Amino acid sequence: MAIEVLKPGLATSVQDAGRPGYYHLGIPLSGALDQQSLVLANLLVGNDEGAAVIESTLLGPELQFDAPALVAVTGADAKIKLNGNEMPRNESFTVQAGDKLSFDFMKLGARMCIAVAGGIDVPVVLGSRSTYGLGAFGGFNGRKLLAGDKLPVGTPAASARAGRTVDAALLPVLEKEVALRVLPGIYVHRLQEVSVHSFFADTWTVGSEADRIGYRYKHGTPLKFQERTPPFGAGDDPSNIVDAGYPYGSIQVPGGREPIILHRDAVSGGGYAMVGTVISADMDLIAQMQPNHKARFVEVDMAQALEARAERRRRLDRLRAALAA
Repeated sequence: MAIEVLKPGLATSVQDAGRPGYYHLGIPLSGALDQQSLVLANLLVGNDEGAAVIESTLLGPELQFDAPALVAVTGADAKIKLNGNEMPRNESFTVQAGDKLSFDFMKLGARMCIAVAGGIDVPVVLGSRSTYGLGAFGGFNGRKLLAGDKLPVGTPAASARAGRTVDAALLPVLEKEVALRVLPGIYVHRLQEVSVHSFFADTWTVGSEADRIGYRYKHGTPLKFQERTPPFGAGDDPSNIVDAGYPYGSIQVPGGREPIILHRDAVSGGGYAMVGTVISADMDLIAQMQPNHKARFVEVDMAQALEARAERRRRLDRLRAALAA
């Protein structure tokens, strides 16, 4: 079977759990920005939890099915319509040949995962079906989806069934203001002490420049760097360094003005100081932030970051157990 894209929405692509292991070659993780919503969507339709789904941003696509299928939609809060009739979020439901699936603008949250039993069956590139737009590979023809694209679907598992859902307590919480836990980076010493304080004390606002590559935050106090003579190989801007690798979730502040959190499609290195890194347990929260949503950065140490990661794993294990029946 295949799914035809009638309308692509604002930014829709095929994503799975990502392609780790190639960062040293300049190829980032890619994959669904909200990994918890990816896992939930896939388990609801009986897929392997890392199977390829359709990820949409702010406005979902309009899709038409050429054969019966089982679908689940997770992530952002938006009305889901099947032939104009509203369907449930976070629950598997059936569609018939010729049915059209469409979405309203997302009221809360920024990204949805649309899973189909059998998974989106595009070619595997470097171990993943995820789209990497900057590299123009993976996904469907290495790009965002366009009207007229036809997405192949794999064979559903025997366990796939409609009406599967989970207790609301296991679902991700969507909020307009979040706290993002940050492990200070190896270049935080480049900031003046007053700026370290304001970075963590201020409330920051998501800018319109927020996508799979990175999220820009505005309306905080500009950060001041320590005076220094630029080392050989570094630029003249006080935020410049000699080129270094960028960890997933790292925060750079070009010119000291607006922090940028690098996400799953970001380049793997460059010449800006990283003042900290958002811990892995909180990266899904960023994926669901719309422009003008608010964030505060909360300083944590390594022990706290590791405990948060362990708690996230425990939460996912509870979700897996609930959907194993």
